[in-house]
Amino acid sequence: MANVHKGLNGILQKYPGDVVILSALRTPITRAYKGGLCNAYPEQMLAAVLKATLTANPNLPPHQIQEISVGTVLSELGGSKAGRMAACHVGYPETTSLHTVNRACASSLQAITAVADAITTNRIDCGIGAGMESMTRNYESKAIPVELWPKLRESPSKDARDCIMAMGTTSENIAKRYGVTREDQDKFAVSSHRKASEAQKKGLFDDEIVPMEMNKLAINEPQEGHLFTFQRDIITKDDGIRHSANMRSMAMLKPAFEATGTSTAGNSSQISDGAAAVLMMRRSTANELGLSSAIMGKWVSSQFAGVAPDEMGIGPAVAIPRLLAATGIRTEDVGIWEINEAFASQALYCIRLLGLDMAKVNPKGGGIALGHPLGATGARQVSTLLPEMKRQQQQVGVVSMCVGTGMGMASLFIRE
Repeated sequence: MANVHKGLNGILQKYPGDVVILSALRTPITRAYKGGLCNAYPEQMLAAVLKATLTANPNLPPHQIQEISVGTVLSELGGSKAGRMAACHVGYPETTSLHTVNRACASSLQAITAVADAITTNRIDCGIGAGMESMTRNYESKAIPVELWPKLRESPSKDARDCIMAMGTTSENIAKRYGVTREDQDKFAVSSHRKASEAQKKGLFDDEIVPMEMNKLAINEPQEGHLFTFQRDIITKDDGIRHSANMRSMAMLKPAFEATGTSTAGNSSQISDGAAAVLMMRRSTANELGLSSAIMGKWVSSQFAGVAPDEMGIGPAVAIPRLLAATGIRTEDVGIWEINEAFASQALYCIRLLGLDMAKVNPKGGGIALGHPLGATGARQVSTLLPEMKRQQQQVGVVSMCVGTGMGMASLFIRE
């Protein structure tokens, strides 16, 4: 934690060493292969949110941002070269360093934590935790390892072999082992879409979304002279939300991973494209720079946990108790829970085991409706959480997700 202050009253106090958040922005999250950002490069989306971060903080000189940490899972060469190029392209000086991290689905929450840790230990005063992912460009070719040390595939360790188990199979394992029915999963998925639909129609995502300008290929009439032209298209909204989702349509979908399974394309997260960025600073630095009025909230702590790879989705059920114990926060102190919906089976199991109030979980929908652009999801969740905490006047929020190969991660945030 930024300061060793436990319990709600201690954490709500303001301390010079706090890691505060000045902005949290994201692109629209769009469907892979056919959504509004399917032609975008991951670094193109990263550049958009990094540029928007500078625009949203006009009184912060770019040279004050010392480090950028970017979560990404599938990008070529770990995205480090392209990410650094994107930062330089949109105006970050050569003094701003950049690195990428990969903790699978928690990559950008790991990036946020890496920057927060660097601020806490006085290595830097200000940095950005971000995430980027184009699943359109990289998912089919890079999600499953093609070449492995042969001994791993035949390892005597079941956990070692299970690390490459298909995520859908882990979802089915949880459903079978813990009694999460198909009907329950479909109800959860419909609720996610309905909440997201209502939030989008009310404009509740607007403040967190950075519009993306894309070129769209148009086919002209022969008499126009040119067969093809490019038209400018401004992408402003998440496009994976099924506004008419209902139980009847969900029930018609076939199992996606096992012939007699319960996980479908409708009650599982969508593969998506998107990016997000969270600007963080030590509170004392924000005060010195006259930026205290821009503070949205603060990061308090992050915790990790390992679980069996063949039921990787239970990660939040283990990571969240560690987070609460580390911070001295009670379950009832948390006003909003942003728990990534990798699959309805695992999200429901975690919510039930932890005894969470469903009304406090993903109030604007989650990964089933909004999508899950692997490396960007954690920062997307933070970008969604903070404005909703302000709207609901909630003080405490938690972001958590399961992590491929069998892990969980959770982070605690306070609104100012």
